[in-house]
Amino acid sequence: MSTERAEPGWTATRAWVHRHLSEGERVESTQWLRGGWTSQMRRLEVTGAGGGRQLVLRSFVKPFYLRHAQGLLTREARVLRLLGPTAVPAAEFHAVDATAEHCDHPSLLMSLLPGDVRLEDAEAGARAWLMARQLVRIHGLHVGEEDRPRVCQAWTAPDRVHPPEATSRPDLWARAVDVIRCDPPAYEGRFLHRDFHPGNVLFSGHGGRLRITDVVDWVETSWGPADLDVAHCATALALLHGPEAGMRFGDRYTAAGGHLADSPAEHLYWRLLDALAFAPDAEKVAVPWRELGRSDLTPVTLAARLEAYVAALLARYGEA
Repeated sequence: MSTERAEPGWTATRAWVHRHLSEGERVESTQWLRGGWTSQMRRLEVTGAGGGRQLVLRSFVKPFYLRHAQGLLTREARVLRLLGPTAVPAAEFHAVDATAEHCDHPSLLMSLLPGDVRLEDAEAGARAWLMARQLVRIHGLHVGEEDRPRVCQAWTAPDRVHPPEATSRPDLWARAVDVIRCDPPAYEGRFLHRDFHPGNVLFSGHGGRLRITDVVDWVETSWGPADLDVAHCATALALLHGPEAGMRFGDRYTAAGGHLADSPAEHLYWRLLDALAFAPDAEKVAVPWRELGRSDLTPVTLAARLEAYVAALLARYGEA
């Protein structure tokens, strides 16, 4: 653990954080949190006359995310305020400086909830059930039209899909890309997390005491089809634990009371729209996953799992 004074690029942010603490409180130390891709995450140990507590500081430092920080952090701050009185486990909002007016980098300050990210294969099925139930609750949130987040955006397009170079099934990829060439299907709008996957869910306990303690990273929150949130989590599960884990997630979601598109073709569109955004090798998600211990997730493994998952989706939901 490093002290706050030793961290570079932290002087202005430290002063800003202290302005949002209670009288007599101070940041005693900080610790980097692993597993993030879009931003730097720090755990802050805060001490004061009333005892200690922990906060989380999220800061955008990468050039791409710096350009979009104002929209992303403003959205997350708004969503955290909205979720405060609901049953969805999410951090308590404390402060935001989305334009780095006061901080070294655009930053968001929030509470730290217990739990940790779990990506191992052990208990993966039990965690998937809990995630499916949690996603149903998120999609069931009723928000007024004035509180609705932006309409969901696609993260790929037909001309941006790049099949793995080593594929022996170019026709499979061409068929998958053809599915997303059409216009998006009509849908009933829902409140979406939009980046719901195992890396953004914290757990505590094991066995019968396993539970979700926090859902994090609300910067992409959107309004759109439940199928799209299900698709994103399913793709991540397929990459982490194998294609079958991804294929089962939609069934778990509906078993938990969720509703997906009635038409297999419409559901296939959303599933492939997400899966094809990871082509060719899902290295973007693999980097933080490997930092958290999944060293087995090599580019070759991920490319093979993604291709097998795409094939399974076409076999189940595609035309005969």
